[in-house]
Amino acid sequence: MTEPILKLEGVCKNFGGLKALTDVSFALAPGEVVGLIGPNGAGKTTLVNVVTGKLPASTGRILFEGKDVAAQKPHEAARRGLARTFQIVQPFPQMTVIENVTAGALFGGGAASVGDARDMARKSLDFVGLAPLADRPAAQLALAARKRLELAKSLAMQPKVLMLDEVNAGLNSSEIDGALALIRKIAESGVTVLIIEHLMKVVLSLSKRLLVLHHGQMIADGPAKEIVADERVIEAYLGQKYAARLKELHHA
Repeated sequence: MTEPILKLEGVCKNFGGLKALTDVSFALAPGEVVGLIGPNGAGKTTLVNVVTGKLPASTGRILFEGKDVAAQKPHEAARRGLARTFQIVQPFPQMTVIENVTAGALFGGGAASVGDARDMARKSLDFVGLAPLADRPAAQLALAARKRLELAKSLAMQPKVLMLDEVNAGLNSSEIDGALALIRKIAESGVTVLIIEHLMKVVLSLSKRLLVLHHGQMIADGPAKEIVADERVIEAYLGQKYAARLKELHHA
């Protein structure tokens, strides 16, 4: 059996008396694409923040390639190969597109020089389809292009695990289709992907396995088809109407 690339064991995160994460445990295999779903306030972004060192875990272990990294800082996570995107994309507005990505390659991707970082940045921009806009100020990009820039910055860090936090939020259906194709391409390159997403059609088209967070607790983990039929998940997140519609589609 393949050793997991990322494994959480009993991870908790408390903010004073508030328990944001309670005893969260799961593992990701190398190359796996897994969806993380749950209602607003479930703790999904907090989980990503804890895994990447933006917030310290209160208790529990976070193992990356077998090593406990629970005490790591964000720059250490990035250099190990744990990358993430942010829900609200905030590029350096006065810098060009390629300068934004070069910064990611230099400080997170471990590039040996600015020249090497720029080469890595060009490859990432080419990968996400932003190469023609490389010299444009990031402030001039529309939302869909800013989302691609966020992905390019993450890819320039040469991640082994990439956590995507609602990369499709605010996009129209055509832009979402483009983002889906890009995420599939990233997964095909061998990167392990954890995708946080509210659009179920997106999650189900990308992930064969789903994790479900509710009130900071992992209430389900398993094959996507089983998870969407799980009564606890229907009650906590999907709702009876969606579950019934999904059942009709399966029987159609």
